Amino acid sequence: MASRLNPYISFAGDAKQAMEFYKSVFGGELSVNTYGAFGSETPPGYADKVMHGMLEAPNGFMLMGADNPPGMELKQGNNFSVSLSGDDTDELRGYWEKLSAGGNVAVPLEKQMWGDVFGMCTDRFGVTWMVNISEAGA
Repeated sequence: MASRLNPYISFAGDAKQAMEFYKSVFGGELSVNTYGAFGSETPPGYADKVMHGMLEAPNGFMLMGADNPPGMELKQGNNFSVSLSGDDTDELRGYWEKLSAGGNVAVPLEKQMWGDVFGMCTDRFGVTWMVNISEAGA
């Protein structure tokens, strides 16, 4: 899979409804994974909340979103980030190194409970980035 760059929107508990709305706007296939799908590591009160949602529209648009994780501030203006994802480990790690240099790492780039390697950082210009290396490349 080629690497992709996509918008990623955080929601205040209504990600499922929002992603279903965007599906009604753009069409396509919507996949939604809840925090509860990952069992014992589910934060209290988050079993039915969206950990990751992805809409792939027929025209090639892709939109990702999730309910804001516990402990992370959500306010208007900081509820989106840019997602880089794919299975080219070297390419994506290279982007991670450059984007995180001089910035702030919120989640180190390492293997996560869903099996992929993932990290989240804010670059030195204040832009939040999420890098996900699929299990095939990880």
